[in-house]
Amino acid sequence: MSDKDSIISFKDADIVNGEATVIYGLDMDVYPGDFVYIVGKVGTGKTSIIRTIIAENPLYKGSGKACGFELAGIKDKDIPYLRRKMGVVFQDFQLLMDRSVEDNLSFVLKATGWKDQEAMDRKITEVLKAVGMELKAHKMPHQLSGGEQQRIAIARSLLNDPEVIIADEPTGNLDNETADGIMRLLTGINREKGTAIVMVTHNRQIFEKYPGRVMVCKDETCTEQGPDEAIDLELTI
Repeated sequence: MSDKDSIISFKDADIVNGEATVIYGLDMDVYPGDFVYIVGKVGTGKTSIIRTIIAENPLYKGSGKACGFELAGIKDKDIPYLRRKMGVVFQDFQLLMDRSVEDNLSFVLKATGWKDQEAMDRKITEVLKAVGMELKAHKMPHQLSGGEQQRIAIARSLLNDPEVIIADEPTGNLDNETADGIMRLLTGINREKGTAIVMVTHNRQIFEKYPGRVMVCKDETCTEQGPDEAIDLELTI
């Protein structure tokens, strides 16, 4: 597969966090249908890669592309269009606590240009059904468990049929059983819809139980681990 087929591509890219370079010379390609983990200890640059992909952190050196957009020098006006092509799931859910599940999803659709109310209602029903939450549309976020809130966050990430879901520690605030349910959901979306997933985690159990490609952040680098290589990291067990 050639570079042009990749959804996300970095070539010799330096990843920054504020003023500091946290990863030097990143080479990374994510293709349709991939499930890619970015793993490493706290402070090794995992989330900085995610922030660079969504154009929250600038890219000063090397090249980077995501969903057809050049990340180096991307214009502010183009960033919303980039983000519409990807779904983003955060550790802390980031739901609007003063509105219902349905209204949270409707807010995103309206913000991304949807106007037909019937089409919006159909889409909201579709994504809630995809995450097993179709009966929770009228609930407020505080009435939901952590796992249910994360399912709503994943439903939100599916609204615009993204090419890739970017998930930053999506199980980090959940107990093991709930985290397992979220992983089954994400791997199911990846398998059934063909949506690529890029997921940051520090939990070794997760990427051992649900195999995918593994990028390891360590010593200011991030490199792909071969399938037969042991991952020498002190990660959460």
